[in-house]
Amino acid sequence: MPPAIDSSTDFSGIRVALQAIVNVHSGLCFGHEALLRGWEAYGAESIEDLLGACHAAGRLADLEITVRTRIADLARCYPAVAQSALFVNLDARAVGQLDQVMEATRQLLQPLFPHVVTEISALPQGEAPTVYSAKTMRRQGGMLAIDRFGAAAASLSLLSGCDPDFIKIDRSLIAGIDTEARKRVVLAQVIGMAHTLGIEVIAVGVESGRDLTVCRELGLDLIQGYFISPPQEAPDRLGGSYEHVDALAREDRRQRQIDQKWVIQQMDQVPAILVDAPLRDMFDRFARSPDNAYVPVVDATGRPLGIVRESDMKNYAYSAYGKDLIANKALGRRLREFVVRCPIADITTPLDRMLSIFAAAEKADGILLSEHMVYRGFLTARSLIRAMHEKTLARARDENPLSKLPGNVVITEYVNDCIADGEGAVLAYIDFDNFKPFNDTYGFRQGDRAILLFAELCRKAADPQTWFLGHIGGDDFFVGLKGASEAEAATAIGDLIRQFTSDAESFYDAEARQRRCITAQDREGHVKSFPLLSASAVLLVLPPGNREVSADDISSAIASRKKEAKSAPDKLAVVVLASDASVTSK
Repeated sequence: MPPAIDSSTDFSGIRVALQAIVNVHSGLCFGHEALLRGWEAYGAESIEDLLGACHAAGRLADLEITVRTRIADLARCYPAVAQSALFVNLDARAVGQLDQVMEATRQLLQPLFPHVVTEISALPQGEAPTVYSAKTMRRQGGMLAIDRFGAAAASLSLLSGCDPDFIKIDRSLIAGIDTEARKRVVLAQVIGMAHTLGIEVIAVGVESGRDLTVCRELGLDLIQGYFISPPQEAPDRLGGSYEHVDALAREDRRQRQIDQKWVIQQMDQVPAILVDAPLRDMFDRFARSPDNAYVPVVDATGRPLGIVRESDMKNYAYSAYGKDLIANKALGRRLREFVVRCPIADITTPLDRMLSIFAAAEKADGILLSEHMVYRGFLTARSLIRAMHEKTLARARDENPLSKLPGNVVITEYVNDCIADGEGAVLAYIDFDNFKPFNDTYGFRQGDRAILLFAELCRKAADPQTWFLGHIGGDDFFVGLKGASEAEAATAIGDLIRQFTSDAESFYDAEARQRRCITAQDREGHVKSFPLLSASAVLLVLPPGNREVSADDISSAIASRKKEAKSAPDKLAVVVLASDASVTSK
């Protein structure tokens, strides 16, 4: 039986719960979605059941306003809740009373929250997307988000017709994202399209650390789901930051800092202007800084909204009655009307992804850079190309010219990062056994092929989330493994060595393969037999919390066990490095 809703129904039993929406890179809370609770008191089986009954009774707008009233009451009782953005849903069937509902949003919520984001997911029957005019919605109720993107039938129509600030990827597309490659391909395209349009993307339904990691890899900005926090009716259970999200992001941030260095060097740190500033202030900015062709625009919390172009302002000022309109505050246009949407990227976004975002944006002036959703700078097309050029040169200078793997500088940075983060790691130093006699007998070209073979085997074996590969030089390689136990690392490196030993036999002639050795001169010029090419490794275990050692301590510990590794049956020597730099051999 449907809920009994009529003109006399009292909505005093309606409650709200809040669910955190956090920054995927830092775990900082950006906002909360308000979720309706208490539908059971009205005989409803679900939220949708209650909303349908309210619509049938002509009470849907009353319910929408009640929800906003409950949120306002909650924010007044718990001021900490009002320090972040609020996301509140709007049922499409309430569009007949849209002005009434949005006016309640403006009066009840906008004075309390830094951002109020109205979520829409459907179009009223027979209506075009323009029913949610972006200009009107922002003026009356703040920002706009498309909910259930990818599942709701109207998703693309709303995206093209409403100019939203956010899209929320439906949980059906997030579920199983770590194992379903097709979903990842689809999401990567959606995220790229949204960022090109200057829209930030939220993943809904993040239920595990693996979901979170894949979302971050794909370039999502914000996440929501039970892995972060379930909906809470008690706001004191909500946090301003979520440490478990930040912990998973730390390794990714360390890798991104390399690109971030080039971005910071090249970006323009042009001061932003508030979107509510008088239009005359913008003219003053251009007059004081004639070399700037644009000014970034932000809202009261520092979130980038777009840019204002000097050319657009000049065209307006020199148009008929333009100057008179500027002087007349009652009739003149407002600054926000000149804001041009622009691609936005977090400052930690890899440079190649920034380049893809910029290339996909038609007639874009550059990319607005933010950090934790706050404006940091602007990257023009020229600056972006210059940053990519500097990064490419730096990479080329350090990477090994043969294997194209990172060289000593990057390896040392990685080791120092492992020490600094204190999370523990297994560091493997690998070099070939009997490489000199092989190289002397078969020539340096075969020697290079052996080095390339090992580099390729490393790439195939590596887990990009936990492995770091480096080429020290010649036949010396380095592998760092995060999150792997000593036993797991020994198995992985042991398998790598065995695969190389087996594949390297193809470099020898049939007679040498049959004899399992070759005859060549040693370093002193004596002729002797040498076994076929193989490799050995010293595995240095850096326990969690060990921040007192240095890269030199690690290098010395590895060097002291090289001979032991070469003579071991499994070609491995394991060393545990204590905080006082003392070593324990295993």
